[in-house]
Amino acid sequence: MIPVNAPFLNGNEKKYLNDCIDSGWISSDGPYVQKFEKKMANYNSRKYATACANGSAALDIAVKVLGLKKDDEVIIPSFTIISCAQSLVKLGIKPVLIDSSYETFNMLAENIEKKITPQTKAIMIVHIFGLSADIDPILKIAKKYNLKIIEDAAEVIGQEYKSKKCGSFGDLSTLSFYPNKHISTGEGGMVLTNDEELDKKAKSLRNLCFSPDPEKRFIHEDLGWNYRMTNIQAALGVAQLEQIDLMIKKKRHIGNTYNKLLKDINVINLPISKTDYCENIYWVYAITLKDNYNKTPKEVMSELKKHKIGSRPFFYPMHKQPVFNNMGLFLSDNLPQSEKLYE
Repeated sequence: MIPVNAPFLNGNEKKYLNDCIDSGWISSDGPYVQKFEKKMANYNSRKYATACANGSAALDIAVKVLGLKKDDEVIIPSFTIISCAQSLVKLGIKPVLIDSSYETFNMLAENIEKKITPQTKAIMIVHIFGLSADIDPILKIAKKYNLKIIEDAAEVIGQEYKSKKCGSFGDLSTLSFYPNKHISTGEGGMVLTNDEELDKKAKSLRNLCFSPDPEKRFIHEDLGWNYRMTNIQAALGVAQLEQIDLMIKKKRHIGNTYNKLLKDINVINLPISKTDYCENIYWVYAITLKDNYNKTPKEVMSELKKHKIGSRPFFYPMHKQPVFNNMGLFLSDNLPQSEKLYE
């Protein structure tokens, strides 16, 4: 079977895991957590990092750290994973959806400004499938309207936008270390920032908002989560980060190899290898079917499976998600590119 992804674990992973076991430090208090945070912050040109349980937890933390309130609005792409919208909806914050490019899969910056209202407080940039969003126009809009930026860089660890690392652009940026990401801790996530106060809040929220005063530890001023990362997970992350350049090289080799081998198949659209601002990092190798092709994605995926080739569908648009429609959300949204990408 050719899987969609296989984790690359041939560095110091066993060595560091054995160190955790031999030392007895397997919980979130172990030294690899801070080591991983420091190294990831440095890699992404950030001052601070908060390791946590997963990428969805990182988004939960980032949204709450910004102090967004009920009925505030945050602009996000409809074509993304549900975690992005879910982190807002759970806190009573309204996601305002925009469409995405059929070619790059990323949010269309030119559609953002017309969705801004007095309730708009932030924009969530989500980089999709290995190409970055076009960030400069979005940052320009955010500055014009005094909006915060949450940058979800889960799918582009190591990617660069105009020679600057993705994960370095938001007031808060989030990462995921799920096994299909460029580096993995099994499950895991991280919140990155340059603001010391935001970092302190993030670290408090991931740890149930325990008081820093030992005598007042169980007196809580706010509600957080048990979103800690274990020392074992962080040890994996440290070993994985040591090989990030090789991971990216391998991913690009795979993507470019598929581009060469599949270029003569006239019923599919291949992913863009580069834009004016970034080179594809191929988090996944994403193809779409030509409009005049008479087979559905489901049929194609079924045939691939018969040949022992793994595949996955694209994201289902947020404005079509039954769980949100049942809440009365997005019922009048018309975002044809996002729908077409899924279809």
